[in-house]
Amino acid sequence: MGGLLRYVRLYVALARYGLSRELAFRGNFLIKIFVEVLWLFILLAFYRTVFSKTSVVADWSEPQYLFFVGCYFALGGFMEAFFLVNCSEFADLIRTGDLDFYLLKPIDEQFLVTCRNIDWSSVGNVLGGAAVMVIAFGQLDVPFTFSRFAVFLGLFVCGIAIAYSLLLCLTAMGVWFKRNQSLYELWWLFTSLWRYPREIFAGPLAYPLGWFFTYIIPILLVVNLPARTMVKLLDDPVRIAFTVTAAGVLLVASRKFFRHALGRYRSASS
Repeated sequence: MGGLLRYVRLYVALARYGLSRELAFRGNFLIKIFVEVLWLFILLAFYRTVFSKTSVVADWSEPQYLFFVGCYFALGGFMEAFFLVNCSEFADLIRTGDLDFYLLKPIDEQFLVTCRNIDWSSVGNVLGGAAVMVIAFGQLDVPFTFSRFAVFLGLFVCGIAIAYSLLLCLTAMGVWFKRNQSLYELWWLFTSLWRYPREIFAGPLAYPLGWFFTYIIPILLVVNLPARTMVKLLDDPVRIAFTVTAAGVLLVASRKFFRHALGRYRSASS
């Protein structure tokens, strides 16, 4: 417990330092927030236009789909705010040799590499996505229950765990590739996939792709399942169990892979 509290205190200190650094350039900080809010409104305007032509998209009604969009925006904002800003710098740490200084510190390397900074401008995406979910849910005839909400939160956390694990694996590959720009093209592919309902992957050509990204690389479960369990019936216990299991397995596997990658790292002094 003492070790956990030590990490919590350290994370709070890092978060306060990051916020003070962002506020030192308030104009830039406000512009970044404005751009993110503008992107959310453009996204909502686009889907409002879509639903002006139809009442259902892949068996999702307009309020259900808006809840899905809010869930996507909140989860994507969480990843950008807390992890992506750090992981994107990993290859630079390797090329410059600065990773040596991180490995020498008396703290878990994965924590320091992936959690040292917070992109505070992206935290607004989490709040904006949550607001969209609340508004959309209020337009539904689905009763709110704490059990349904608890399942949604649990699956939302599992979605974050799956996304974080995949991002950590892509980050670790920087030890061998030294430049991870092409690897992060894969990351943007993943984020593009989870912004659409899984149901669109139907038909002889699309179904194998949907199956692959559901059960092999379970990126389609990151947003789809939490949103679906909140606005539709809780009628898929097998897939829920699979998501929870996949999150745990991927967290353990990605940590082992990251530590294996660090074992292959040759410091700047070697």
